[in-house]
Amino acid sequence: MPVNPDTMESAREVIRRCRKLATFSEDAGRTRRTFLSAPMRDCHREISRWLAPLGASVTTDAVGNLRAVFPGADPRAPRLLLGSHLDTVPNAGAFDGVLGVVLAVALMESLAGRELPFGVEVIGFSEEEGVRFGVPFLGSRALVGTFDEALLRREDARGVSVRQALESFGLDPSQIPSARLENDVFGYVEFHIEQGPVLEDLGRPLGVVEAIVGQTRMAVTFVGRANHAGTTPMHLRRDALAAAAEWIVKVENDARREQGLVATVGAVHAVPVAANVIVGEVSVLLDVRHRSDDVRAMAAARMMDHAKEIASSRGLSLRQGVLLDHATVPMDRFLADQIEHAIRQAGCEPHRMVSGAGHDAMILAERVPAAMVFLRTPNGISHDPAEAVLVEDVAKAIDCGLHLLTASSLLPGRPCRA
Repeated sequence: MPVNPDTMESAREVIRRCRKLATFSEDAGRTRRTFLSAPMRDCHREISRWLAPLGASVTTDAVGNLRAVFPGADPRAPRLLLGSHLDTVPNAGAFDGVLGVVLAVALMESLAGRELPFGVEVIGFSEEEGVRFGVPFLGSRALVGTFDEALLRREDARGVSVRQALESFGLDPSQIPSARLENDVFGYVEFHIEQGPVLEDLGRPLGVVEAIVGQTRMAVTFVGRANHAGTTPMHLRRDALAAAAEWIVKVENDARREQGLVATVGAVHAVPVAANVIVGEVSVLLDVRHRSDDVRAMAAARMMDHAKEIASSRGLSLRQGVLLDHATVPMDRFLADQIEHAIRQAGCEPHRMVSGAGHDAMILAERVPAAMVFLRTPNGISHDPAEAVLVEDVAKAIDCGLHLLTASSLLPGRPCRA
């Protein structure tokens, strides 16, 4: 089915806007925009400029989420949330997260003032990646009421707490409860790049997410003893880096034996760092994911047993802590069916799939029916400057979104969960 020329131009503008937002960065020449960093203000200002002509009520809530509300024809009707996150990983691409916010704005522009029977709220979440404070989903946690005092006390690498970061941004941490969703929302829909190769392999522009896999994220530290590299015999060493390296290979081999399991060891930090000093301490992050919560939990436990065995055999001690333990989250079946129908109306053959990456939708699903639309990711590349989208796929996503928003069956009368 050919794409309307106006929709194609809208899709080109979406891509231009995403690339514009990518220039708002903490690093020159590359994209890094973390929770409540200075470039986030520029991001908010630019998006607010796009929203201004559309008549939305735009605010920033107490955790820095940008929120734009479009009232429906019936002011008493519940609203639908559309959005994604505005923060990035270091050396990021231009589309992860941001595309879902920019596309939501484009959908409201494409409606050209047409009133819907329900309200729409476009949300740009302030934090999803977990880069600055080591814990992800700070923005969406506030909406479901799980942003607690322990999160406010967490500190970044410079010793700045979440509470201090909020206050420095001009926000009032005591108002965080007011960001929580009330009983006036009937769903959340997030457009997002797939961040993988499945849709490209199938030759399909859009996919319907059925579930988001569970994640276990742990901090692991091997503690040995630093010493002179030239004078310490090999059999008397307590090399933390060697232990960590042995364990990393063990984790990789273990994950390869279980169908559908992925496990990653990243963010390796070794001290001291010198060619002639044996490393005394190594801290790493372990990330384990699988659709089955039982498989994931057993795998994570098994990998930690390996770490303990390796540390013990080398005369090292081990510290460990759980940063995230999130169950697999099924997407709302009704919304997923509505999205599948909208994709077909846009002239595409939909593909039902599971997301291996975490998204704000998995947090929102605790409180409201949630669903996701994936866009094909060329070469499956994400979290990298080579990340891209096809303009034709963005146009199809806009068509899908318009069919979804204007469907007479979309508003099922199911409000926010208590």
